[in-house]
Amino acid sequence: MKIFLVFFACLLFSSGLYAQQLSQVSFLNGANLTHFSVRTDQDVLIHLSDDGKILEWGTEVLAKQGNYYAPKLQPFLARTDYYDAYADSAFRGKVKSIGTCYISYYGSYDEEHKRGRVKSMGPLLFDYYSRHDEKTLQGKLKYVGNLMLEYYRPYEHESIRGKLKSIGSTVITYYSVFDDKYNAGKLKSIGPVPYKWYSPLNNIYNRGGLLTNNYRQLIGGVLFVLR
Repeated sequence: MKIFLVFFACLLFSSGLYAQQLSQVSFLNGANLTHFSVRTDQDVLIHLSDDGKILEWGTEVLAKQGNYYAPKLQPFLARTDYYDAYADSAFRGKVKSIGTCYISYYGSYDEEHKRGRVKSMGPLLFDYYSRHDEKTLQGKLKYVGNLMLEYYRPYEHESIRGKLKSIGSTVITYYSVFDDKYNAGKLKSIGPVPYKWYSPLNNIYNRGGLLTNNYRQLIGGVLFVLR
């Protein structure tokens, strides 16, 4: 009986520990990062910008026919709390909890490029590029949990400059004008998964649409969503 209770306690602890995690990364037109998404233990998605601001939250709705999801999240009806007027000025009035997911922020005493940005969602921690990093990176998300985020630098080609380069060990590449001038800047690969796009060379009617692969693809434990 004691062994069962210990096992059950460990199971609860581990499920709470991994309840919040990086769940999705979304791109507009298969090219530009729009947000990161964290999924809570109540199956709520919280959309977060690359500079640590909460954009929206709610649940995904799957269409009755086909593998299509509504572009907007459905409202989450459980309780949502906000920091009151007595809280630190850096996060006063910001979302404090969404259901059972408690959210904290870097305070006014923290490094300037972190102030007011999300610090944690449940047990999941966030960190940002600071004043010690290259200027174009300062204030951008650097870590989501143990996953490091990297971005293409200003000295690289303009079609990829500033774009998301990797999440942990998953490397992200984009088409250049030398690869495909019609789709320069669009995703070329995410980890081992390649992407190809329609162009006037192969279809004048679906130009810019996805030719091969899926708009929702699980890669390295993260769901990449192309809109």
